[in-house]
Amino acid sequence: MSTVLSVSGSPSATSRTARLLRDLDSRLTAQGHEVIPLDVRTLPAEALLHADFGHPAIVRATELFRRADGVVIGSPVYKAAYSGLLKSLLDLLPQYALTGKTVLPLVTGGSTAHVLAIDYALRPVLSSMGAAHITQGWFVLDEHITVQEDGVVIEPGTREALEQVVDQFSAALGGREALEAAA
Repeated sequence: MSTVLSVSGSPSATSRTARLLRDLDSRLTAQGHEVIPLDVRTLPAEALLHADFGHPAIVRATELFRRADGVVIGSPVYKAAYSGLLKSLLDLLPQYALTGKTVLPLVTGGSTAHVLAIDYALRPVLSSMGAAHITQGWFVLDEHITVQEDGVVIEPGTREALEQVVDQFSAALGGREALEAAA
């Protein structure tokens, strides 16, 4: 199966976005993929803000992107775009860090007014970084995610939609056999 890097661009330690991603990671793992979580907020702020390409944490993050077959990118929406924290990391990656990779963009936000953040803010950046295939992304309203100590509860209709886009991502990675086995 494929190696998937699951990247949370949320700066919050109690992030709905990160918890949502970790929940979806388990679905990808069950389909036979190796999933590596990366919370950008755990990278040194000084390295991100001073563009320290040689910092060991940035070198490790770059290597994670290099070895991944697919990347799930999740971010909360701030000012109609993905987080500045995620932007800081993407700016430090090589120009074509996503070449040959399948990418699933996900965003969370407080209002449907931000639903186009995937297509107008995130997708162009991912495309410019050489992503081979950017699958259908998904916007999740904050109110559809309830954070609990041991994870999240996702509103049933939203969970169904998310599972569908995750399954499409998995299939695009070559996980059709795993999907058929799980059915």
